[in-house]
Amino acid sequence: MLKKILSNVGYLAIMLGLGFAIYYYVLSPNGAFNKASTDFSKLSTQALFASKLPNPDGISQDLNQYKGKIIVLNFWATWCPPCREEMPELSDLYTEYKNKNVVVLGVAVDELALVKEFSVATPVSYPLFAAENEGTELGSNLGNDKGVLPYTVIINQSGTVVDTYFGRINKSLIETALLPLLSH
Repeated sequence: MLKKILSNVGYLAIMLGLGFAIYYYVLSPNGAFNKASTDFSKLSTQALFASKLPNPDGISQDLNQYKGKIIVLNFWATWCPPCREEMPELSDLYTEYKNKNVVVLGVAVDELALVKEFSVATPVSYPLFAAENEGTELGSNLGNDKGVLPYTVIINQSGTVVDTYFGRINKSLIETALLPLLSH
């Protein structure tokens, strides 16, 4: 009888351990597999700040205008459900922090016409840009070696990458990354 109880407790412990591992490594937005490499010293923002990308209206914008700000750079696409799911939280974040030298930028790895259509149907409070193939290259230069969307990069006021995230993020996760940057 005691052996049977211990056996059931052992199975329960294994199941709980597997459940935790699946949550932490696969489902959690800040889990190990969702986190990009923590060696950001090799990531350069030079190509980003040298870029000129069209906004949804097709007007070319110089991304150099965002130098000196804390940037939450979100790579997304109109066809990507997790990308669209995180946009309301990114809008809230931008609205809340825009007066604290923080900007959220959405770079769509998508066609300009689709970004325009999306922005009309689903307005957001932060700047959006269409980057198609250039967006893939920019993301890769900033650590997206998996080609995953959404992909988010946090850049400090000095133009240095300080954090990256593969997959869907949320407002509280980004706020955790922003707080140390705001205190400087």
